[in-house]
Amino acid sequence: MSNLITLDSVSLAYGLDPLLDAVKLQISRGERVCLIGRNGAGKSSLLKIIEGTVLPDSGQVWRAPHLRIARLAQDLPQHITSTVYEFVAEGLSENGALLATYHALTLRMATTCTDKDLLELEKIQKKLDVTNGWQFEQNIKTILTRLDLDADQKVAELSGGWQRRAALAKALVSLPDLLLLDEPTNHLDITAIQWLEDQLLFCGTGLLFITHDRSLLRRLATRILELDRGRLTSWPGDYDNFLVHKDEMLHAEEKQHADFDKKLAEEEVWIRKGIQARRTRNEGRVRALEAMRKEHAKRRLVTGKASFNLNEAEKSGRLIIEAKNMSHSFGDQPIIKNFSTRIMRGDKIGLIGPNGVGKSTLLNILLSTLTPQLGTVTQGTKQRIAYFDQLRQALDPEKTVIDNVIEGSEFIEIAGKKQHIMSYLQDFLFTPQRARTPVKALSGGECNRLLLARLFTQPANLLVMDEPTNDLDMETLDLLEELLTNYQGTLLLVSHDRAFLDNVVTSTFVFEGNGKIEEYVGGYQDWLRQKPSAAPITTKKITTEKNSPTQTLSTNKLSYKEQKELDGLPAKIEQYETEKAKLHQLIATPEFYQQDQTAIKKTLAALKATESSLEQLYQRWHELENKFSELNSK
Repeated sequence: MSNLITLDSVSLAYGLDPLLDAVKLQISRGERVCLIGRNGAGKSSLLKIIEGTVLPDSGQVWRAPHLRIARLAQDLPQHITSTVYEFVAEGLSENGALLATYHALTLRMATTCTDKDLLELEKIQKKLDVTNGWQFEQNIKTILTRLDLDADQKVAELSGGWQRRAALAKALVSLPDLLLLDEPTNHLDITAIQWLEDQLLFCGTGLLFITHDRSLLRRLATRILELDRGRLTSWPGDYDNFLVHKDEMLHAEEKQHADFDKKLAEEEVWIRKGIQARRTRNEGRVRALEAMRKEHAKRRLVTGKASFNLNEAEKSGRLIIEAKNMSHSFGDQPIIKNFSTRIMRGDKIGLIGPNGVGKSTLLNILLSTLTPQLGTVTQGTKQRIAYFDQLRQALDPEKTVIDNVIEGSEFIEIAGKKQHIMSYLQDFLFTPQRARTPVKALSGGECNRLLLARLFTQPANLLVMDEPTNDLDMETLDLLEELLTNYQGTLLLVSHDRAFLDNVVTSTFVFEGNGKIEEYVGGYQDWLRQKPSAAPITTKKITTEKNSPTQTLSTNKLSYKEQKELDGLPAKIEQYETEKAKLHQLIATPEFYQQDQTAIKKTLAALKATESSLEQLYQRWHELENKFSELNSK
């Protein structure tokens, strides 16, 4: 396999300790490499050096000639005024800008058309013809369709999850040789994550990605890189093997340090002996001791692990929440339809569903901060609720870390014991200097750790957590997972982290569309095994005569109507493709813009309608083909 990128002795530092300390790295074509490490270890900086937006302090970076690199940043797009189409087209550089302008012009000319617009459209078409830019238009439309994005919606109007999809589309549209992804699953729902996995698994693109999603890591990674204390280590194999070998390496390092420290202590005793010892002092031994002192001073120890505990309140009543025949809608859109449940003390319930489906609405209704339009909700007794908000609205960005946890006091009471605030924050990996930093200067992972620190100061017997795993490093994630597993209270958890759900929750509320919510025992994998699509084939009873036996028909195939629709789609698609080609050919002629404006607008509107119909046909074909494949794989 040919190399895409090579790093040779690359170093980078923003403080006393280097983020990258003479690291070496090679990534070959088609590799899928996962980069892991603590929050703040320098993972994002390494991606920026590879991309070329940050220069290293020293060392060499070699990139293959004509290498196409695209990067999905960790942060959401900020202050974007363009439409989704224009934003995604930016990933195609000059051709993308031309296509974005062309798209905006044709959209505007469908309603108002000026001579200036016509001249501009003609110029853009000629440029796209020369650069063969039309082929990229289909790339944009395919990506937008697959990510279910509205081309003409403003990016600023999208929720966080949909903005993440738009940013992902921008990274994918250029068909890069090397794709750099920084926490790509943040703000994506499970369906979008699975789609992303499939695309990355089969696209053949070189891939370097940072993720806390262990399910994604296990499925995608062909190699694991760990960035630890400035050093970059390559680990072949999967994540589970990495955990075993990493533990062995840390044990060996600990023993090596212990042997070194013992030897150093012996030499320090020797050098401090009296006059008689100094008379016979070996100068070579003295120089060796000086070297050992320097080596010990430069040693960078493993960063301590996060260590925190829940501040549990006294037990609540046995019944936590009982909902009966609950329904709620926004306008004509049903969010919850005839849902009943009983949540008991100690239940750990995960909420699964696409972004925007109504998970937060259900939580608010269950907690009685929102009244359902139909049905009743009854609260239990002695409840102490603590709420983790994924939007971090509880944090004041102008205040320091300390003041966001506790203001005006040096001590905090946890589980009946007083603890100094600095000691408490160190359990969440905040150094004294970092504890005095304003929240606006923190990374995403630090903000989430701060939210946990703030949350766990509250005595609670009912924890409500909305996407608590975003941006957390894996060690902190493992600790939180263990903590919640052993938690004696009740937990309501919204998460798109499949492994986290499997390891923590005892049952799931799954949003299945059109307001229908079903409860399943177990976590995410248990739901997959129980959900209707994975259940034994259902049967439909047909009675032929009053006393005749019941017959059953298997539904392991498309319905007659669906099969007929699928059979007819290729001909329809071909018909619309032909019509689209004719319209493109007509518009490309010089005479086209010499016509009456009404005729021009009519043709452009016809092209837009044809392209829209074509997109819908392709999407329907994809849906029916997938359904056919799923049914026949059972």
